[in-house]
Amino acid sequence: MSVSDMGAAPTVILDTGSDSTIPIYVGLWEAISINNALNSEMLPRPITHDLIIDLLRRYDITLDALHIDSLEEGVFYAKLLLSHGSRTEIMDCRPSDGIAIALRYQAPIMIEDTVVESAAVSKDELPKMVELKDYL
Repeated sequence: MSVSDMGAAPTVILDTGSDSTIPIYVGLWEAISINNALNSEMLPRPITHDLIIDLLRRYDITLDALHIDSLEEGVFYAKLLLSHGSRTEIMDCRPSDGIAIALRYQAPIMIEDTVVESAAVSKDELPKMVELKDYL
């Protein structure tokens, strides 16, 4: 959670491999799902992202990657890159859902260079960050 005088917002921080990061503000339920995936926590019943993984595996569909490919007026856009046999499909998705799915599938998360250039901020410029579990 990024916390400031204006309030708190669930935030995914993507490391660019340098001194900068890309903050992506997400919904609370997506943040909880992403946090569950990062911590390998399974709920007693599957949530939507778990169900998607089960469908992909049951029908032998491979998630090749999540590609965060554009940033328009402060909104990130992403696509799931899927394959089934020799067939390749690209599906539009919200980055928050794509991250939750990619983490569960252990698929790479790729970010277009132009998005990194326009969205990256110095780690020093980030607001105060609090772990989701500590905030809740």
